[in-house]
Amino acid sequence: MFTGLSAFPLTPLRDDSFDEASYARLIERLVAAGVDSLTALGSTGSYMYLDREERRRVARAAVTLAGDVPVMVGVGALRTSEVQRLADDAQDAGASAVLLAPVTYQALTDDEVFALFEDVTAGLSVPLVVYDNPGTTHVTFTDDLYGRIATLPHVASIKIPGVPSDPQIAAARVQAIRGRIPSTVSIGVSGDCLAATGLNAGCDAWYSAIGGTLPVPALTITRAAQSGDHAAATAESMRLQPLWDLFAEYGSYRVTAAIAEHLDLVAPNSLPRPVQALNLQGRTKVAEITDRLGLRG
Repeated sequence: MFTGLSAFPLTPLRDDSFDEASYARLIERLVAAGVDSLTALGSTGSYMYLDREERRRVARAAVTLAGDVPVMVGVGALRTSEVQRLADDAQDAGASAVLLAPVTYQALTDDEVFALFEDVTAGLSVPLVVYDNPGTTHVTFTDDLYGRIATLPHVASIKIPGVPSDPQIAAARVQAIRGRIPSTVSIGVSGDCLAATGLNAGCDAWYSAIGGTLPVPALTITRAAQSGDHAAATAESMRLQPLWDLFAEYGSYRVTAAIAEHLDLVAPNSLPRPVQALNLQGRTKVAEITDRLGLRG
């Protein structure tokens, strides 16, 4: 569950309500493609925009639809007590693991971040993935903080931000993290444009935004890296460079939604307001690149 490709699907909305029919289409594609796990209610899944009952519905739907594919469920929230309630809900829904990012309004100290994970893991019966996403949460993990949190019970994996682009520096970065955490804790790369570099550098998993909508190219990269064919993993990532350029221009969240809408997997305007879909120019660029690259699966 903490190696290979973990796909992060959108949580599509229709008329400002959870669109379970479209969600089913997304999950069915992931199961059919053979992803190693899927993660409901990650950043791509809009978790911070949904209330507790909506998140319960999404978690239950994901577990039901995924069949034998393990499901991780994001449980991030501003208050520790709310995180604990969401973790209980995820476990009640049958989640195989939970994913926790320390989200903030007031800046958190390292001791406060550690205390959050300490409090939450104390009540868990399933594994936990530490979600380090500084661009969104504005919380920056140090390697020392990785090491402290990784020794807590139930911590199974750390989702790190994108690695350096230079392969040798990336490998050194992954090894530096490994030197701070127990051998039982896996390292998963995020930042889709650097996933091939991260996997080639020794990351165990790719926690993937694009994999939740386009699992086939994501699996192509993952399986090549897992087999030791680093050149093939790099070549597929390079083929997708126009897509990564769109991510850099508009953000992976909105681009992924635009791809799903272009492929008629979800309804138009599927993101939660006040977040808006790309404008016409952006949607046109996404459609053109999606078609040119043959991105369908």
